[in-house]
Amino acid sequence: MTDARTTAQGGMETSYGFHKVDEGKKQGLVNDVFHKVAKRYDIMNDVMSAGMHRLWKDAMVSSLSPRKDASYKVLDVAGGTGDIAFRIVEASNRLAHATVLDINGSMLAVGEERAAKKKLSDNLTFVEANAEELPFEANTFDAYTVAFGIRNVPRIDVALKEAHRVLKRGGRLLVLEFSEVEMPLLDRVYDAWSFNAIPQFGKMITGDAEPYQYLVESIRKFPNQEDFAAMIRTAGFSRVTYTNYTGGIAALHSGWKL
Repeated sequence: MTDARTTAQGGMETSYGFHKVDEGKKQGLVNDVFHKVAKRYDIMNDVMSAGMHRLWKDAMVSSLSPRKDASYKVLDVAGGTGDIAFRIVEASNRLAHATVLDINGSMLAVGEERAAKKKLSDNLTFVEANAEELPFEANTFDAYTVAFGIRNVPRIDVALKEAHRVLKRGGRLLVLEFSEVEMPLLDRVYDAWSFNAIPQFGKMITGDAEPYQYLVESIRKFPNQEDFAAMIRTAGFSRVTYTNYTGGIAALHSGWKL
């Protein structure tokens, strides 16, 4: 497999970084990556984004602007460590309820421990499940969020349809993901940082460069901004938009169930 990006027509379901794998094999390989990095996930994100992920996540939650209302329910997918869910609960004056869903038990264990320390456990539910088969009834949530996790889902189109199903009418989808850099000089600097520095820093931090190599490659395989926006529309969402952060290193995608 080449390093060419996949498109709105698919390809991520058999892409493990730059390696092509049999359909059905990717999820197990990705699970192994996150079991390895779970306890150092925050450090991993700092390395991958040079610390910018914290600002991007703040901007994501600001864009969501969760209601300060105890009836407000959000589903945060692939959010095991709680980064986005904690921000949403705090932004609602600790009134909203967030369900944190992740397929990886190691990530969820980190999130539950952090939630207890922050005294946020009453506002959170942690669920181990697959984004492609959500264990919730239709029309349940006011918002569905996922930050830097959608590219690790094998069948992204299926996950997006599930997102649409579980959202209430008027509910909002927000997806924050690494994307295609749109500034000529920045893209070369970012490539050099990604492929040369990040795996080496990962090896220094965790003793294993391989998970970081996969994560860097998966960013380059993920559909660009326009293609991913097209996938969101195909899943049934309306008023689909995206906002680039830091020259397109990351992008925040938004859609509504109307």
